[in-house]
Amino acid sequence: MRVDGKVVTDPATDVDPDRSVVEVDGRRICVEPKVYVILNKPRGPLSAAADDRGRQTVIDLLQGLKQRLYPAGRLDADTEGLLLITNDGDLTLRLTHPRYGVEKVYEAEVRGRPSAAVLRQLERGVMLEDGPSGPARVRLLRAGQQTSWVEVTIHSGRKRQVRRMLKAIGHPVVSLRRTRVGPLTLGNLRPGEWRKLSPAEVARIKRAVQQPPAG
Repeated sequence: MRVDGKVVTDPATDVDPDRSVVEVDGRRICVEPKVYVILNKPRGPLSAAADDRGRQTVIDLLQGLKQRLYPAGRLDADTEGLLLITNDGDLTLRLTHPRYGVEKVYEAEVRGRPSAAVLRQLERGVMLEDGPSGPARVRLLRAGQQTSWVEVTIHSGRKRQVRRMLKAIGHPVVSLRRTRVGPLTLGNLRPGEWRKLSPAEVARIKRAVQQPPAG
């Protein structure tokens, strides 16, 4: 391997691929540019890069993008809403690791009319099959006779967590969508639509995951 024309034999050598010219067997190695996409995921597609059973994935919705991209986290097939898709592995790790405490906000239509006392149970945390859910912020958005809408803000992202939390308090989910991840929101995107993040949005989400919260 050559770096800036000099032979390098130590595999531990630090190389800045954005500044240095790296060649292997005489061929220059080009670093794939980072891509950041927000998708308003509709119901149905899997939050995966590919599926060995041939089912539709969120990547199938990104027509025109040639880079190899991966969902930063996941939404269940029957959950809609904001999904960040990128080839930035470091950002993905920080967004999905509970240590960094990135907020995820969901709007859920639930059966029944949850009382203030019941919603306070979610705020304190409820016991699930795989352990306590941890505290959440909960807000009643709209109450109805048959179903109601609540907003739930969590910092972790265990499998079907919001659905399981609401079922645990006796108000199972009818429909669910994620509206925010950290500073990122859906804006005017309709289900199935996507767009690339602006440079300012990329900077904001990177600041949001720069350091884990104290304590």
